[in-house]
Amino acid sequence: MQGNVIFVVWRESVEALLVVGILQSWLSTNAPDARRARAFLWSGVAAGLAVAGLLGWALIALTEALSDTAQEILRTGLVLVAAALILQMVVWMRRHGRTLKRDLEGSLDKAVATENWWGVFLLALIAIAREGSETVVFLTGILSVDLGGGRLGAIAAAGLGLVAALATYAALQIGARFLSWRLFFRITETMLLFLALALLMTGVDGLVELDVVPRLSRRLWDTSMILSDGGAFGGLVSGLTGYRARPDLTQLLVFLSYWILVPWLLSRPRRSTVPNPT
Repeated sequence: MQGNVIFVVWRESVEALLVVGILQSWLSTNAPDARRARAFLWSGVAAGLAVAGLLGWALIALTEALSDTAQEILRTGLVLVAAALILQMVVWMRRHGRTLKRDLEGSLDKAVATENWWGVFLLALIAIAREGSETVVFLTGILSVDLGGGRLGAIAAAGLGLVAALATYAALQIGARFLSWRLFFRITETMLLFLALALLMTGVDGLVELDVVPRLSRRLWDTSMILSDGGAFGGLVSGLTGYRARPDLTQLLVFLSYWILVPWLLSRPRRSTVPNPT
């Protein structure tokens, strides 16, 4: 699961860096007191990170305080919530990604026009807290499935993801003509959709184990001879895509339903003038 940790931190950090970069660039150019405005901006960024950190601490503390059965219920719930949030994020970015910069700059314009520096602070806080909180929930859901190398391994993977995000952001800023932001988000949103499916399948497996959802059949087929989901490579494929070598009817129905729902959600027309939650 360390690869999933790296990917999630990388993708979410790039998005957060993009938001902060837009805010920083606009303030440096348009704010009458740019130095003061940037101070409120970065204070908001720090506060947003603190909110996300507190959420992570609260989830860890809650998990450790629960009984084994309650922990299993919480882990299953977190996996399903993480899957739903990833899907919601992809749908939201597909509909509002084109207007992200304009919406952010419009909000800044109103705050700066009235010298409402706390408005700049709140905008940064909300944007970073949103990205950070989503990341915390995603990681908690992923790590609840398999901690792999332990917490130190997870921290190291998160650090690698952050370093990769900084490098990616710099590369995209420098080489926009070779790889546009739009292409970057399209590629990563596809990867996120597969990750959401993998988490959903794991969550459904948990519901079956908790006797919340019935197992509708025995194994329908067995492709373990081709690719076992219990091996090193097959386990990685399973963790990234939701692949099952020996699926039952419940798993098959979830898999098919997901790929029917996702195209429908992504093809729905964009509503006009929807406020940007970021």
